[in-house]
Amino acid sequence: MPSAKIILATRKSPLALAQSNMVADLLGRALGVEVELLKIVTAGDRQTEWSLEKKGGKGLFTSELEHTLLQGGADIAVHSSKDLPGEMPAGLAIAGYLPRADTRDVLVLREELSAPRKIATGSPRRRLQVAAIYPGIEFCEIRGNVDTRLKKIAEQHLADGTILAAAGMKRLGITGWPGLKFLPFAHTDMVPAVGQGAIAIQCRVADVARYAPHFDAPTARALAVERALQNQLGGGCHTAFGAHATPGTLYFFHEKTGRKALPLTEADYAAPDAAATRILKELALP
Repeated sequence: MPSAKIILATRKSPLALAQSNMVADLLGRALGVEVELLKIVTAGDRQTEWSLEKKGGKGLFTSELEHTLLQGGADIAVHSSKDLPGEMPAGLAIAGYLPRADTRDVLVLREELSAPRKIATGSPRRRLQVAAIYPGIEFCEIRGNVDTRLKKIAEQHLADGTILAAAGMKRLGITGWPGLKFLPFAHTDMVPAVGQGAIAIQCRVADVARYAPHFDAPTARALAVERALQNQLGGGCHTAFGAHATPGTLYFFHEKTGRKALPLTEADYAAPDAAATRILKELALP
């Protein structure tokens, strides 16, 4: 018999807790059980001075949660989907996703400026794409929670601006910040990371059937295509790569190809691995 209580493993960051509470509320209502949050500090949380690009950041925010699942210390784990590596440990699976939120990246710019000269971001994907919009721009690294990053721009003037995910700010209730303006990028200008805007619920393979019916099918359908591309490319934080599947169109970015808008058919959604193979072959990517 399933336990009357679900233990949910989560990071301790404000955004992770906001997302985990959303999942806890949904499952608590759907299954009629108590959901208890188990708060875990990951390697990525501890190493606040690390460059995620240089350290190969994939897995830095997920490995401890996955280990807890495998050891039976939790029933589910909640992740920002874009933090999940393409490959998953044996015995674990994604049960599903909450409905996807705004997938756009947002340029956060000091209010008095019309264009940035220096952007704080550790993401190669964001750097290469924003450099195409603002030629000659300079970059520096930034780490920390969303509010910490906003303070570093607004109060410490670490840079003229930074780039953040719209979904994360919305889930934290941040719609503005003193001294800053928020300028969302169109997908044609800034292709999002794989899984951006989606909250992933991970569990042991044997438990997928219990949880899967309560999550969002359209989000799972889109992420199946995006993650198939990620798996075949083997992309990590050191690779400038983004993919965003929408009905009929795949927005794609790779450091070797630049930005692309490619057609997606129902057949592609039905067979995401085959679609990824075809798309990468057409783009002459390995």
